[in-house]
Amino acid sequence: MTRESTDYLRRLKTALTGDPATPLAFLCNFEVETQWARHHVGLPAPAAAPTEVVLRMEELGLLLAGPGDVILVKNAPDQGYLRYLGEDLGIGLPAVLVPETTTGDRSTAEDLLSSPQALDRLSALGRRGARLIPMGTSEFEEKLAVSAQVPLAVPDAATFERVNSKIYSRRVTEELGLPPVPGWCCETLGELRHALAQAAGLPGPVVVKDAYGVSGKGLVVLDTAAKADRLVRLLERRAARTGHDRVALVVEHWIPKRADLNYQITIDRRGGVRLDFVKQALTERGVHQGHLMPAELSDDQHALLRRAAEEVGGRLAADGFFGVAGIDAIVADDERVYPVLEINARFNMSTYQGGLTERFLTPGHVALARHYPVRSAAPLVFDDLRRVLGPLLFPASGGRVIVTCFGTVNIGAGNTGTGDGTPHQGRLYTLLTAPDHDRLTALDGAVRAALAGVIQPREDS
Repeated sequence: MTRESTDYLRRLKTALTGDPATPLAFLCNFEVETQWARHHVGLPAPAAAPTEVVLRMEELGLLLAGPGDVILVKNAPDQGYLRYLGEDLGIGLPAVLVPETTTGDRSTAEDLLSSPQALDRLSALGRRGARLIPMGTSEFEEKLAVSAQVPLAVPDAATFERVNSKIYSRRVTEELGLPPVPGWCCETLGELRHALAQAAGLPGPVVVKDAYGVSGKGLVVLDTAAKADRLVRLLERRAARTGHDRVALVVEHWIPKRADLNYQITIDRRGGVRLDFVKQALTERGVHQGHLMPAELSDDQHALLRRAAEEVGGRLAADGFFGVAGIDAIVADDERVYPVLEINARFNMSTYQGGLTERFLTPGHVALARHYPVRSAAPLVFDDLRRVLGPLLFPASGGRVIVTCFGTVNIGAGNTGTGDGTPHQGRLYTLLTAPDHDRLTALDGAVRAALAGVIQPREDS
């Protein structure tokens, strides 16, 4: 039987609207950080349109939204995947709204603004009390809220942009007296030169980050003086061309670490702060790969994170923010915790897992949220994947696999034709649960083995 909304979702609705039954229109706009970055000068990089993987990840909203809600997506979800979520997992699904006019080089909010029929449907939801809840607000989501007459459930674009800067994160950390990663904020080229000169006296490399860089992008590791000099010369040439030396960068000492952490807080409209969870973040060369739950921390380390959550949440509230914020932290090799590496005051990958872990993670068990590469010579439907994973999708003593996003599996398939023998590489997002770490590792290996090589679809798919 299909379940109702999770406690996790009801708490979120209460925090943002004051009513756990408020219908929400979810817009999982993972590309929003690129909109905030447009107003700031970071490291030299070409402008980029939203990638296909980013656009297809908006399907994750199916896991968070509940009955009575709607998710706004560029591409309709696979029907077999919807049956899996609703019938196999018992998730209460939202309605799905797809704009009638879409292009691959713009966001879903922009598509909706160009789709009168979808706007009319969204307006009807607004008249019934729905609120628009994007992952984060940019000017496009503001325009959508006005055009559809659906009020935002979260702050405006200016507030989101202000509190999502890495410069903001560093300054808040220092002002609150929390242990900061050694580093500097740089808003001019002169400040960058000074920071790099100071950093030269520290052992090991330093990293220069865009104030609005996204995961794995907008950063450069400097492990020699020559690399630092080259970066400065490059920025000097740009300053000569543009006529100004403004930058929005942070310089930080690269600290050897035992673990990356991610913890989430929810700030309600009255300024109350709730620590939702703490997870160990899995990263590779700065790129997010997944999460391990629970994080292995001592009582004192947990206490520091609880203190940081309360104080950072209070500061965000004082600065006009309410909603969900994910905070990145690290545990150094010496077990020292740096509780605020950066503040991501928006929905995060972890946000969409909250309802699933509430339903399926048994107390005392462990979980791994991660994605796997999927290579196929032609587009797949979910039922193809169901046959490949087979019994791994069902509860067993060794654990189970839950598919959290199927839409990303066929990334690039449109560029290879249909079944021409040239594999494309998509991503399968999952949540694995098991009684202990040994069985979780074995389950991870079983998924890798099942997905190894080129997966051939059915002849009639």
